[in-house]
Amino acid sequence: MNDLADAAQVIAGLPKADRATLLRVLAEDLFDAFPGIEATPGICGGEPRVVRTRIPVRQLVEAREAGLSEAALLAAYPTLTAEDLVNTWHYYRGHHAEIDALITENREAE
Repeated sequence: MNDLADAAQVIAGLPKADRATLLRVLAEDLFDAFPGIEATPGICGGEPRVVRTRIPVRQLVEAREAGLSEAALLAAYPTLTAEDLVNTWHYYRGHHAEIDALITENREAE
């Protein structure tokens, strides 16, 4: 058996109140999780980026603010998908202050 199957079996054996508590703890842990976006120390300076790539969220937001359309972004970054852009914009809506600060920081470093 794998770890996930083992965990599911253990969870199924818990009392309902304990399962509810576990669900709350997991939901709190995942509250700040955004599918398709990750930040990994040592990759892109630890900035949030599109998974499978080294394309920072900041860079895509800057390009969009400069007037590039989604079609132009997908043409410029052939490894990106439309779903990646949706994930990027969703992440930016929830973390605009963080990304705006990274944009400012990046511009000042140039």
